[in-house]
Amino acid sequence: MASRGVVGLFLFFALPVLCLELRRGIPDLGIKDLILLCGRIFLLLGLLTLIISVTTSWLNSFKCSRVYLKDEEEEENEKRQKLVRKKQQEAQGEKASRYLENVLKPHQEMKLKKLEERFYQMTGETWKLSNGHKLGGDEDLLLDNASQTSFETANREAAKRRNLPKPVTKVSRPAEQPPQKKVLDLPEEPPEAAEEVVTVALRCPSGRVLRRRFLKSCSSQVLLDWMMKIGYHTSLYSLSTSFPRRPLEVEGSWTLEDVGITVDTVLNVEEKEQSN
Repeated sequence: MASRGVVGLFLFFALPVLCLELRRGIPDLGIKDLILLCGRIFLLLGLLTLIISVTTSWLNSFKCSRVYLKDEEEEENEKRQKLVRKKQQEAQGEKASRYLENVLKPHQEMKLKKLEERFYQMTGETWKLSNGHKLGGDEDLLLDNASQTSFETANREAAKRRNLPKPVTKVSRPAEQPPQKKVLDLPEEPPEAAEEVVTVALRCPSGRVLRRRFLKSCSSQVLLDWMMKIGYHTSLYSLSTSFPRRPLEVEGSWTLEDVGITVDTVLNVEEKEQSN
């Protein structure tokens, strides 16, 4: 573009000079005049080239400075946006941590405590829910017993002096022993190559999947025993088939084949709905 402009300006200024010289007459032009004319033209051309180059460099530097300023403004805007986003993320993180600490964590602890109490009540181990005895309580109990014994001895001696009948001592009943916890024994797992064998998989609420082999002639009660052995009590959880999804009816007199388990089956361990 600059070379075209230089050529155009050269023609624009050179043509009038040529026309003037031609009007004076071609025969009057000599070699010296032609050399001077060409020198003037080249001098003019060089001057125009210098002006155009200086103007072009000045315009380019001006554009570069504007672009540089624009880039600096964009960088500052990006830094401000990053700072704002970082502050927003920190605020959201603090809000989430407060919600987790003040709401979710106490709710989960309360839910776990209720499940633990319900489990110990079902298994007859409610003594685990007590806070225990204070240190030194046995000594206080011994002192109370000793004082009570001395008081009874004094009463017997006074009764003998007055010839009163002896007080009838009540025989305390022996404390009832808590029922022994039932030990769940599962039948031995048959080999995989044996006949009349099915593989049953239990999908737990936690996502864990357990597999075990049983004979088709085994009682269907072994499924509930297996579920209780891995930590899911029958009072809180039940078994259901995967497809179609329906509760699995289990009775002690029914075999696995009677309840419909004739091939490898996947059963779901589901929490029972608590009635109000």
